[in-house]
Amino acid sequence: MAVVEEGGVRRWLVDITRWRPSPAQFDAAAALLPPHERPAVASIRRTVEGKPYLQDRNATFPNFNFNASHQGDYVGIASEPLCLVGMDIVFISKPQGETVTEFISNFSSYLTDHEWDCVVRAGMPDEVLTEFYRYWCLKEAFVKAIGSGVGFGLHRLEFHHVHWTNICIHIDGKESRKWRFRLFKLDEMHLASIAKGNPEDAVSSYNKTLSTVIVGEEQLHATLEITEDAFTLWTVEQLIQLQDKQAF
Repeated sequence: MAVVEEGGVRRWLVDITRWRPSPAQFDAAAALLPPHERPAVASIRRTVEGKPYLQDRNATFPNFNFNASHQGDYVGIASEPLCLVGMDIVFISKPQGETVTEFISNFSSYLTDHEWDCVVRAGMPDEVLTEFYRYWCLKEAFVKAIGSGVGFGLHRLEFHHVHWTNICIHIDGKESRKWRFRLFKLDEMHLASIAKGNPEDAVSSYNKTLSTVIVGEEQLHATLEITEDAFTLWTVEQLIQLQDKQAF
């Protein structure tokens, strides 16, 4: 797995709307997918909550973990060699058959009072909708990072920020200083978020897949403070070429 060998940290994004393959090109791309019995695929397992992980641990990065997300026009993946990582992509779709207020009210139980106030006071309906999706995107990234399933109470998470920088999380009312978050505006209709944090926060089933759960304070802090780079945008054709190079 080249991503592991080259440093363990990756932020990759593919705009799938730019791929317009002919039937022959699609068949050629599909042929690159290894059969399920091959080691490349067989080494990927899932916890009972559905969190994917590599069964075969890497000697250089024994805590290597990854998370993928896809919505709207984009597919993305993020990986980390030590910290937990979660990623989420949201498509800011305007509600059909109901107002923005009616739409977000369906999700009010997932937001804290503070977050709800921030959302409804964001301004015009489009701004309210975008603000809602920002919070939703961050919550999803955290839940994915710790390996929790849909049963995790999103209302237990509360995000604070300064104009969507210096984002911090409060879990059950207490601020956690062992997590870092970043929001990305991919385009006018898509947002992405990255959550990076303490391996000790992994749920029990996911915890068992990690080699290093207890990380020293200094090492964890140094890792968390590494600047979060923007996503590398790939085309499907480039990924196919990369796969071809790795085959030789």
